[in-house]
Amino acid sequence: MNKLFKFLLNLFPRTLLIRLSYVARPFVAFFLRGNNYIDPIDGNSYRKFLPYGYEKVRENVLAPGTLSLERHRLFWLYLTNETSFFSEKLRVLHFAPEQAFLKRFKKLKNITYTTTDLNSPIADVKADICNLPFEDNSYDFIICNHVLEHIPDDTKAMKEVYRVLTPNGTAILQVPYDRNRATTFEDNSITDPKERAAIFGQYDHVRVYGMDYFEKLKSIGFKLNAVNYTAQLSDEEIEKYRLPKNELLPIVYK
Repeated sequence: MNKLFKFLLNLFPRTLLIRLSYVARPFVAFFLRGNNYIDPIDGNSYRKFLPYGYEKVRENVLAPGTLSLERHRLFWLYLTNETSFFSEKLRVLHFAPEQAFLKRFKKLKNITYTTTDLNSPIADVKADICNLPFEDNSYDFIICNHVLEHIPDDTKAMKEVYRVLTPNGTAILQVPYDRNRATTFEDNSITDPKERAAIFGQYDHVRVYGMDYFEKLKSIGFKLNAVNYTAQLSDEEIEKYRLPKNELLPIVYK
């Protein structure tokens, strides 16, 4: 499977592969059905998940039904078990909405749901995260996962998220970070896509966040709760759901 995945990556553009994956998803999900792993987002179980990655392909991480990755499943479990997201009346803003969540969130009757992105055709509002067209204190709950690592001026983006979040509102601001790196690294002189992918983990990332990311969120004004949700789960559950063990979820409040 790993060799096939790498072959397809070399043969087709990634955007085309993503489109093909949605067409083939029901067939792949049926083929991989089993009892070894569970995707908590749709509740389906599989004998294995699919591989996924850019520079380094990770085995057994992409759920074939929802196309969720480890971070999506972690987010979903936290949202389901530790928040009132699915029951409380909330005004929700979702940046770069993930396909694993989009249709499910749109069906919720308790939330007023707005999606935004600068380029995505599926977003409700086309907007730059550094210059949002929303009034101050507009949203009770903001989801911004794996977005900030793409934004050259992430400080301005964080300030905009803070501005549109209501007092006592909640935002979840996941980013890929290196727990062994104390300080965030960025270098705008690196422009070659292959070199960027090798250094930053993906061709369109502009930095590698270190542990100082959490302090930066506090410097913006956010109250921070860095949640290690997998610490509440058994090793068996972490493996069953294929979660990123000990990954910190940046839950922030205004």
